[in-house]
Amino acid sequence: MSTAYAPLLETLTRLRGVRGAMVVEVKDGLVVAESLMGGVKGLALAALAANLTTRAAELADRARVGTPRFLHLEASRGTLLAAPAGPELVLVAVAGRDVPLGLLRLEMLRLAEHLT
Repeated sequence: MSTAYAPLLETLTRLRGVRGAMVVEVKDGLVVAESLMGGVKGLALAALAANLTTRAAELADRARVGTPRFLHLEASRGTLLAAPAGPELVLVAVAGRDVPLGLLRLEMLRLAEHLT
């Protein structure tokens, strides 16, 4: 992991219910830095988050609503959250069902600002 991003990812992974956090390069879906618990597939997660971020930006542009600030994908066993950090990076978190989503969202938005 890039040591520059370690404190940022640690801030997220300390929160109850967070199973991992990553900084992902949007264009290629490459992992820049990660802090993941066992069982979380980082490469697949990075590709998914990059694709969702790109598609959401395209749809928002077509709808003329501006640039997406946050993505929230809720599934049966957990949640995938993504906060775009400028045009090149996205901050990603994967969480279980017991995570305090409001707190996690606020932290992600705050930290994404540091990446831009």
